[in-house]
Amino acid sequence: MPGSRTGRPPVQRASRRPAVPRIARENPVQRFYIRARKAWDRPLTAYYLILGGSVLITVLGLVMVYSASQITALQLSLPGSYFFRKQFLAALIGGALLFAASRMPVKLHRALAYPILAAAVFLMALVQVPGIGMSVNGNQNWISLGGSFQIQPSEFGKLALVLWGADLIARKQERRLLAQWKHMLVPLVPVTFLLLGLIMLGGDMGTAIILTAILFGLLWLAGAPTRLFAGVLSVAGLIGVLLIKTSDNRMARLACIGATEPRSGVADCWQAVHGIYALASGGFFGSGLGASVEKWGQLPEAHTDFIFAVTGEELGLAGTLSVLALFAALGYAGIRVAGRTEDPFVRYAAGGVTTWITAQAVINIGAVLGLLPIAGVPLPLFSYGGSALLPTMFAIGLLIAFARDEPAARAALAMRQPRFGKKRAGGSGAERGPRRWNTMRRRASAARSSGER
Repeated sequence: MPGSRTGRPPVQRASRRPAVPRIARENPVQRFYIRARKAWDRPLTAYYLILGGSVLITVLGLVMVYSASQITALQLSLPGSYFFRKQFLAALIGGALLFAASRMPVKLHRALAYPILAAAVFLMALVQVPGIGMSVNGNQNWISLGGSFQIQPSEFGKLALVLWGADLIARKQERRLLAQWKHMLVPLVPVTFLLLGLIMLGGDMGTAIILTAILFGLLWLAGAPTRLFAGVLSVAGLIGVLLIKTSDNRMARLACIGATEPRSGVADCWQAVHGIYALASGGFFGSGLGASVEKWGQLPEAHTDFIFAVTGEELGLAGTLSVLALFAALGYAGIRVAGRTEDPFVRYAAGGVTTWITAQAVINIGAVLGLLPIAGVPLPLFSYGGSALLPTMFAIGLLIAFARDEPAARAALAMRQPRFGKKRAGGSGAERGPRRWNTMRRRASAARSSGER
């Protein structure tokens, strides 16, 4: 090849790369969906959802208890922060129970099933002893602990049924006995009916509905056949209809579904209607924290069963939707824990706890919205009541322990290193610097050699 005028060989031009068609940009909605899907598939997502969701619900509940209970406390000649201080103390004790339950191994949870069930049955029977049991709002389901402190043993019956039922079904599954309908029902259904009978002696049908939902959740997770499931549901439905027909109070609550006037026929729907008034007056962003009007004596049980109505009045639609989103995230995370585990006990216990919290939240919120009869059950982790808060927080600790116990979650937690106080596995910063710089140089040279810009 002839040389150039300068005597130097001509410079060879690099051949042009074939044109590569540009990839169409992703739709923002599709991009958001892909990122959300990747985030959801991470090993610790359920762990963070359960822990964060439960803490946020509890803290927001404390704020709303303080706001909704001030007028009631003053009407009873008590300090304005009286109910808040009691709820805050219960939250501290519940936080200790949550931490302890989250650190317990699964074997210890299974070992506690029978003692908790025996203690719950004993206390629920003790409620019916004259001089020991107390009647609150017409229901004899309380035991006085001295002073202003009371305990409702039926709340601990929910936790007892979840732990004992999960352990029972898991042992039967390990022995391959669930294929026989006798082992599917006995002794799970008779013991549940025993708990229901002790609860109904005190007249608390709302708690009985929650226990029935837990029973159906356990049977569904155990793979009960449709005929068996329908049979148990039919028996429970007939008993429920009989209990409602024989009580004027329960019939009146049914008549108040969807009521828009305080007086609906022969039923007094004052509480249901004023709950709707509170929600309707809140608008999108509410009247402001502490500015509720209905809590000034118009709305009964503003800090307990109808605290969701006060939340809607003070925080508006944004506040109520936030509460619903937190419960939805908590329930979805519980379903994920139950679906991804290989341990039968963990599957049944996680499913039982999720059924319990979700069903109770639906019944409470449905009653406030006028879609369901008023059952008298609190909003989990949110309403005032230490007897309901303590076992619920222990149950949340169960879910956290199960979420941490997943193989992928254990590996992810083991890989995490503390940010301060300890050296990372790669050595000190001086040792990591040249190695990282050399790696960057190699990548840059490789990019230049391949023609990348």
